[in-house]
Amino acid sequence: MSLRVSFELDESDLEHFRLIMREARKVAVQMPPEDVVASAERILAEIGVKDTPGFIQERIGKLRLLIRMLSDIDWRLPHEEAKRVLNALAYFTEPDDLIPDHIPGLGYLDDAIMVELVMRELRHEIEAYEDFCDYRDRNGTTSREDWLARRREKLQARMRRRRKASRRKLDEEKKPGLFD
Repeated sequence: MSLRVSFELDESDLEHFRLIMREARKVAVQMPPEDVVASAERILAEIGVKDTPGFIQERIGKLRLLIRMLSDIDWRLPHEEAKRVLNALAYFTEPDDLIPDHIPGLGYLDDAIMVELVMRELRHEIEAYEDFCDYRDRNGTTSREDWLARRREKLQARMRRRRKASRRKLDEEKKPGLFD
């Protein structure tokens, strides 16, 4: 038997998470990128060995995609976009988060919520990367460097256009993004 529980975060709740993210970024900006990634990998490793609820494992597991985006040599995420992904991972560098991780069943709930918010904020980057991976998988290794470069350029340009359009929409609605 399963039970579905849902809740809605209103604008003040989201502002609270934005504030926490800004504080985490202040700390993480002074860290080498590999340490930021290692912190996210640590969370992934911890939930793999703990008795963590499936809905939390599912959400936190999405961090793997962000880590792959940064380390995929074929994708070559440009510096500005890599910085956005590292900023998204900044929250996971903080050992003291909203709900202490050691609390059974709920310890990673705040982490799972932050992952959901981050994934929404980075949806254009994620979509472009997933399309790139699909393209790469379908096209094998013939003329690999040329076709990967062309596809990468097209998808990264699309990612930027979509992010700008989303930013304009938020500006029109007078709503800050997670990374503002």
